[in-house]
Amino acid sequence: MKKLLAIGEALIDFIPAQRDCLLKEVEQFTRVCGGAPANVAAAAAKLGGDSSLISQLGRDAFGDYIVDTLADAGVDTSKICRTDRANTALAFVSLKADGNRDFSFYRKPSADMLLEPEQLEEAWFANTGVLHFGSVSLIDAPIQKTHRRAISLAKEHGAIVSFDPNIRLPLWDSPETCQARVWEFLPFADIVKLSDEELEFVTGESDIRTAAQKLFAGGCQVILYSMGKEGAMLLTPQGSWTKKNLEVTVKDTTGAGDAIMGALLYCLTAGDVTKDNLAKVTPAQWQAWLTFAVAYANYSVTGSGAIASYPTHAVFQDWVSQHYEN
Repeated sequence: MKKLLAIGEALIDFIPAQRDCLLKEVEQFTRVCGGAPANVAAAAAKLGGDSSLISQLGRDAFGDYIVDTLADAGVDTSKICRTDRANTALAFVSLKADGNRDFSFYRKPSADMLLEPEQLEEAWFANTGVLHFGSVSLIDAPIQKTHRRAISLAKEHGAIVSFDPNIRLPLWDSPETCQARVWEFLPFADIVKLSDEELEFVTGESDIRTAAQKLFAGGCQVILYSMGKEGAMLLTPQGSWTKKNLEVTVKDTTGAGDAIMGALLYCLTAGDVTKDNLAKVTPAQWQAWLTFAVAYANYSVTGSGAIASYPTHAVFQDWVSQHYEN
């Protein structure tokens, strides 16, 4: 089995006790571990994958809690640095009636933003099948340069590079700055994840197939396109595959996109897929992996939070056997 390395933010999500109200109206919150790269690493680890997170946390109680939570999920936390220069990042969340979210971030700066390129060790990238990252850490901070070095090291070791733009506009000076930075990093990616809400913002296209051709021309080989209630689609230059969602009672969509991403990357690393053989994955295998990943995300939205809602492989397979029709 190849290793999954995720790099970027790990933070505390404060999930509201009330839903369908403005953030200013929320009176109580529950603390959970979050951050998209951390969530992806945890999903893959809970499924039994060899998963690590590269990040930086403050030397504070929130940082301790994140390390403990990730370790309990099976994530290798030895690559998480600690610092006294800034605190662990926080995000306060409000939930709409349909389970979708709004965010308010406390990150000016946070410890993860100060992770320096020199803190990376080349040995971390040995036997890496996939390096995964998002756009939250591509802001003008030291961690952006750290991402550049991590991508370079991953490519030197033959790893697949996976990118989830995961747009969070409140963290950027302007939408235009965010778009430009995303397009700066898209050419590095072999796999790109997009949601239906992000498609036009990221690509300038409203149709996924038209957008896919633009991304393939830039070097991308695989697109995971999540379509909310409609399920998801996988696209490669050789074809496309879709899977609809199971009808489940949605409690909280926090981390659902990371669940589907983590599950797909788990399948790739468990199958020892690398940059050299990514194009050789068969249509039947892509369909099977997409079905697996969509089902995993379906399970996750029935619980609260992100990592806490991700099942182990055994629990998930039992649930699938009872509830999921192929």
